[in-house]
This record gives sequence, C-alpha cells and structure tokens, in this order.
Amino acid sequence: MLHHFVHCCPVFSSHCDNLMLDTNGHGYFDALLQISSNIGTAVIWVPSNPRGAERLPPRIVAAESDLYLRRLWGNPNEDLTSKPKYLVTFTVGYDQRMNIDACVKKFSEDFTILLFHYDGRVAEWDEFEWSKRAIHVSVLKQTKWWYAKRFLHPDIVAPYEYIFIWDEDLGVEHFNAEEYIKLVKKHGLEISQPGLDPNKGLTWQMTKRRDDSEVHKVTDEKPGWCTDPHLPPCAAFVEIMAPVFSRDAWRCVWHMIQNDLVHGWGLDFALRKCVEQPAHEKIGVVDSQWIVHGSVPSLGSQVNEYDWPQLISSVLTVL
Repeated sequence: MLHHFVHCCPVFSSHCDNLMLDTNGHGYFDALLQISSNIGTAVIWVPSNPRGAERLPPRIVAAESDLYLRRLWGNPNEDLTSKPKYLVTFTVGYDQRMNIDACVKKFSEDFTILLFHYDGRVAEWDEFEWSKRAIHVSVLKQTKWWYAKRFLHPDIVAPYEYIFIWDEDLGVEHFNAEEYIKLVKKHGLEISQPGLDPNKGLTWQMTKRRDDSEVHKVTDEKPGWCTDPHLPPCAAFVEIMAPVFSRDAWRCVWHMIQNDLVHGWGLDFALRKCVEQPAHEKIGVVDSQWIVHGSVPSLGSQVNEYDWPQLISSVLTVL
C-alpha cells in the first residue's frame, strides 16, 4: 500500500485545495477519505504544527487554551458573555482569607481570579461570593513558583495581556488594578510591580515607592551592591512578591523557571533576560499604585539562615 505525505505539495494540489479551503472541521476528514479512496492511504505531515501534532490538518489544531469557565449545556458559542483580559493569581492559606478578600475586590471582572491553595482548605472559601467564580487549585505545602510552573503554561494563559503572580500578604488600600494597567501600558513596562510602602517590609531601594513619580525604572542602592547602574538591583529589577508580567515576558520567564525552584530567590535578578534590551527601559515600579508588604511567613521563613550580601553576590555570579 502506498503512503503519501500531503503537505500542500504540487503532486496533490487538487486534494490539498479541497482540504485547505473547507472551513468545516468534518470536511477535513471527508477530504482525507476522498484522498484515501483515490490514491491509497494518505498521511498528513505538517512540520509547522506544534510538536506531536504534525499529523493533524492545521486548521483543527488548537495550540493554545485558556482558563475561561464553560457551561455543561447549550451552544458553546454562547458560553462566554465576556472574556477577561487579565489574570491574577494568589497563593493562599485560609488564615489569610480576609486579606485575599480585600485584594480580590480591587480587581474588576476584566480579571480571572486563580487561587493556589497550599493548605488544602478550599470549600471554606465559598463564604465569599467571588470565590464561586474563581478557579481553585489545591496542592499541599507548595510555593507559588511551583504552582506557576505547572499550571500557568504560556499556552494556557495566552489570552491574558498581563499576568499578576502575587503573594497573600499584600495590603492594597492604595491600589487600583485598572489604573495600574493603564500606567504599565503608558510607560511600556513588560515586567513590573507596585511600589512598596517604605515603612514596612522593604528590602530593596528599587522597589520603594516614590512620592514624586508615576513610575520609576532606576535607583541608587547601597554602596557596592550594583556593578552597573542599569543592572539589578539598581535597575531592570522587581521583587518576587508581587510581579506583573506581560504575555510575552511571561512566556520567557516560564521557560526560565526551573522545576526545583522553591522560594524564587535569585529569579528577580534574572528577569531582565526576558525583555527586549535595554532591560531597564522595560522593567519598572509603579509608584502611584502602591501596596504594603505584610511579610507573613505562611510556609515558614528561612531567610534568616542566609547572609544576604553573600547570597546576592552568589546570585550575581551565576547570572
């Protein structure tokens, strides 16, 4: 039996025309059956399809998905009355529910809400009306980067323009998500975070909120901490407690996250690799929409075990 590779080549142009011009999904298979009956067994091989899908007709390949919730009945075309443009995720324990409730209320219906539960307590969250519309993922005793690597694949979150990957201990009294998005777009930031209240939970000068600007992209750090004024932690730098990524930046960052990454230390110094250069123009801190970092050690803090200057030095050496 002859096997032919149909790749819209001249040899099978008439058959390919039938295959490619038919907009009905079933039509592809009808066309394949027609080819099969005329010339034997036809095999499609499309190298431009995603890996593993080369044998499928291109127009039935769904290379990306989404987190939009679907009904169990009715016309699928009527499932989605609106499609959220942004995604916000929180890694949470039930003890922080009131703070998360306050956070979620800062995000409009343009945001999909996704909660990663590290304590296994999911059903109790239904005390909040918004929780019934949120997406919940529960795996015991994991950090947000473990969840992000496994549940935020770029092809799954591709519909979202911006992805917020936030901790559970953030005070958002002075934060408005819609205004934040406007400023990020205005200043061309691919990776960003809200400014931090300088009086609480502050580690780096770069992420400290300024009173005289909408956004800042560079700062002065402690003597000897910056080998270059345009490199971390003096520029091209945000922290990992409340980062916001554009769709394109997250596609790169996701691939950079290693499978054994736990707390994310050092990731903040490497984020600059995932934006167009010069990185210090694409990464910044939004001052006019700011937050307070509560520094709640939900999974237990090991920070004090480290000599911070030595840790920073070792991270910079690796990068």
